[in-house]
Amino acid sequence: MRYRRFPRSGWDLAEVGYGMWGMGGWTGSNDEQSLQALDAAITRGCNFFDTAWVYGNGHSETLLGRTIQARRDRRLFVATKVPPKDMRWPARPDSTLADTFPPDHVREYTEKSLRNLGVETIDLQQLHVWSDAWSADEGWRRVAEDLKREGKIRAFGISLNRWEPWNGVEAIRTGAIDAVQVVYNIFDQAPEDALFPACEEQHVAVIARVPFDEGSLTGTLTRESTWPQGDWRNVYFTRENLEATLQRVDRLRALVPPGMDLPELALRFILQHPAVTTTIPGMRKPAHVERNLAASDGTRLPEALYRALREHRWDRAHVMP
Repeated sequence: MRYRRFPRSGWDLAEVGYGMWGMGGWTGSNDEQSLQALDAAITRGCNFFDTAWVYGNGHSETLLGRTIQARRDRRLFVATKVPPKDMRWPARPDSTLADTFPPDHVREYTEKSLRNLGVETIDLQQLHVWSDAWSADEGWRRVAEDLKREGKIRAFGISLNRWEPWNGVEAIRTGAIDAVQVVYNIFDQAPEDALFPACEEQHVAVIARVPFDEGSLTGTLTRESTWPQGDWRNVYFTRENLEATLQRVDRLRALVPPGMDLPELALRFILQHPAVTTTIPGMRKPAHVERNLAASDGTRLPEALYRALREHRWDRAHVMP
């Protein structure tokens, strides 16, 4: 495992971290298997875990808390997120900070997460949606500063709406943001335009989420893929989106080098960008852990291949969580 510096705190974070959404109740999730996967990741050197209260209404946080207690031999960095008070993903253009993150709400859910995780301090607390219309509001900045001063959090960040990476640049420029979480993968390269330069200028950590485009970049989806009722992927992979996505995946397959598979290629593409601090694939099984963490070995993609992958950028117009 290789590590990258969290700019403002100086932490050395695993460049392949752990995304825990799938442990909050996704179809097929199993708590014992999840705990085994978490332990396997720690053994292999992973030390960054990203969860959220809304992932099972605290369930994912509780699983991570059990793991923290069981693995006191390792320094584990914990990131979680405050859900918007109106429980709307993504943030709507007409949403106000009073609708989403009034200070008492941020504090209430920070306290809930502290209890679920069983820790005294959260390393990184994040707001789970964002709109730059709120950047000038003193409320969120004040509560972040208060929570830091009280020792309840160490760093503060925001999670950006899907396909709106520009809608966070103003917040970064306030100087009050320590980390930004954004969708970034072979298809979703738009964060490179304005967001990454702003982060590098302001010394803000970048957490690249959805590295596999909700599964399409694992190469396992087909035109017959379906999910049980209530599974989020039914919303994301509408018939129209699934067909368009699979056509693009088919074109990518020709670029996968011998001895490498598509998920490894997807992770290596993300890690090639110097602005990225860590990426957080979802891993519910030990086999996923072994495969994904193996991409952290310092091997860079050949420049010709990297340039070819950049041609697969896909700028999607509509917004989803």
